[in-house]
Amino acid sequence: MTNSSAKKQIGLAVAYTLAAAVMATTLACSPAPSAVAAVIKDKVYTVNPASVKATAGIVTGEITEMKVTERVEEGSGRIANPAKLTGKLVLKNVSADQTVRLVEGKIIYIDTQGKAIKLEENRTAPTIKVASPYGSSERLDPGQDATQVVDAEFPVEALKAKKLKEIRLELTYIPSPFKEEKLTVTVSIGGQ
Repeated sequence: MTNSSAKKQIGLAVAYTLAAAVMATTLACSPAPSAVAAVIKDKVYTVNPASVKATAGIVTGEITEMKVTERVEEGSGRIANPAKLTGKLVLKNVSADQTVRLVEGKIIYIDTQGKAIKLEENRTAPTIKVASPYGSSERLDPGQDATQVVDAEFPVEALKAKKLKEIRLELTYIPSPFKEEKLTVTVSIGGQ
């Protein structure tokens, strides 16, 4: 091998090495293709009627603005967030002389056969808590009302056509006599 052909081979080897280094650098520094975030959309189911009034003893209740919403991944149809019932609940003590102390409140979904529709295993049964203006979380005095937002788990089974017949709000409360008494204390100021 001549000196010039050896130089050519060394030159080609250096060129290939440089080309490989440039390609490796280019590929290593290019940003990796980013994963496209799935588009999540709200799927809203109307509740008819959207507002309902009911009376249970000395407590009246009204649920308004009811709707069921689930979050669905567009394209795949995969459920991102399971269905929830939302709305606004107003409870009012219509008694003239009894205070109401709420013990428990729960929402039950009833099917066309009159049976409760069960929630899936990994979901929590919806409950109601009432906050009064006086800071007591469970007490309503005569004529007093309390408003709260309803945000409750909704069973997937109830989304099927003609499956849900009613939404039941069960309240357990204790009425007690409401009295206003006056306490008069006779006092005098010393040193006069």
